[in-house]
Amino acid sequence: MAKHTVESCSKAKMAIRDTLDVVGGKWKLVLISVLRSGKKGFNELSREAGISPRILSKELQELEMNGLVSRKVCDTKPVTVQYELTEYSHSLNDVLVAMEKWGYQHRKRIVSG
Repeated sequence: MAKHTVESCSKAKMAIRDTLDVVGGKWKLVLISVLRSGKKGFNELSREAGISPRILSKELQELEMNGLVSRKVCDTKPVTVQYELTEYSHSLNDVLVAMEKWGYQHRKRIVSG
């Protein structure tokens, strides 16, 4: 393991802050997780994630702005919108798997403790 220095800790802190700026908060990683199973419409996403439409709209805009989610307006009547993960979003797979694993372990510890 690398030795911790003031400089390496400062760089690590900045990298963690950058990551949290993009995926932090209650909903972004949940939405990415829901979209891992494929394209979803707005209402479907709202239902599956358990998020209000107003908050969902804001979160999706931020995810799209950061290149993690793409939005496609479909030529239907009424107009529908489909959301899906971008290729870039797959760079978060290790983070999601690690968080899922930790979450299972934590829940087990809390429930059995």
